[in-house]
Amino acid sequence: MKQLPMNSCRSLVFLLCAGLASGAAAQNEDPRACGGAVGAPAWAAAPIKAGTVYRGTVGNLPVVLQLGEGADGIGGAARYYYERKGVNIELTPFRSGQNLILQEEVWSGPMDGRVVTGCLTLSRNAAGLTGTWAKPTGLGKLPVRLSPLNVLGTALQLPSSPGLLKLKVNDPLAFLKLNHVWLTQAGGKSVREPLSGVVYPRVAGASAGLKAALQDRQLGHAVSALDCQSMLGSSDMDEGYELNAAITYLSAKLVSLREDAGYYCGGAHPDNYTEGVMLDRATGRSVPLTAIWPRLTPARQSALYLSHLPADLDSECLDVLRDMGSEFTFYLTPAGLNLTPTGLPHVVGACAETAVLPFASLKADANAQGAYYREFYR
Repeated sequence: MKQLPMNSCRSLVFLLCAGLASGAAAQNEDPRACGGAVGAPAWAAAPIKAGTVYRGTVGNLPVVLQLGEGADGIGGAARYYYERKGVNIELTPFRSGQNLILQEEVWSGPMDGRVVTGCLTLSRNAAGLTGTWAKPTGLGKLPVRLSPLNVLGTALQLPSSPGLLKLKVNDPLAFLKLNHVWLTQAGGKSVREPLSGVVYPRVAGASAGLKAALQDRQLGHAVSALDCQSMLGSSDMDEGYELNAAITYLSAKLVSLREDAGYYCGGAHPDNYTEGVMLDRATGRSVPLTAIWPRLTPARQSALYLSHLPADLDSECLDVLRDMGSEFTFYLTPAGLNLTPTGLPHVVGACAETAVLPFASLKADANAQGAYYREFYR
């Protein structure tokens, strides 16, 4: 099993799949199947830098289109999605006189790479953008009408949280797709985001800070799931991103979770990762390991990890873990502190065994004056 931290999951999926897709595209696709010259017309240059968002229709189908990148640089030159599906389609800009040509490109699997599936030819007017969508052959023309959309002025349909507000600025298309009422299920023990299908646990009686933190964890996974689905394009639509998240420990001051995500986004093979989460129940803030056990240095972690592995562990995996298993993700269970190796190469990912360190064995490493000491020791 391959593990990596949540904040790198999205970038890894994007780089892995987009890199493979762009490489195949270079071999299989005419870079200007829709015609025009490289680059956008002058009137579109500023929006492409600023990440302007439009809403409107292609034919009679509602769409949302973004010219340019969000504040964090995610998104490429342009992209759009049909609101019925919520799957991003990448758009490469070209120009013909004062017309903006957006070449629609969809990932169609490792053999075919990125395939040009449509051409939007747009001009600007006082109301926004108008033009046509057509197949690369010029057939099947549909009218296109788009009006500017003030994403920053869009009301929140979810409780306000730091991650949601950041997404609104950095990735407006993802924000628009996820900014709707989510579904509470299992008697309030979990919440499902309908578009991505991502389910995440909730804590009864949670503080405002903890509610926001759990929502933001789920939001990050939902964005990854939608990105993965977009990269699959027209192929392997039964694949994608799946999350299994569970609360593993709950005390007066702490909540801990284990997140297991598996994904296939059109790359060479499926992959997966595990991440442990430790949160303060009052504030929702992440609790670093050193706040509880400051003497649990990386070297001591490695030594304790190896000494608490199952006795029947495969000898080849044991050799791998001795050589490579020196970085861990952490989560709590009633049995103790759980350590799972991170960053193992895919070929030996199955060796990422979790070891449990009983809390009693870590008492000498704990901060007796720390805020969480009495959660474990009396």
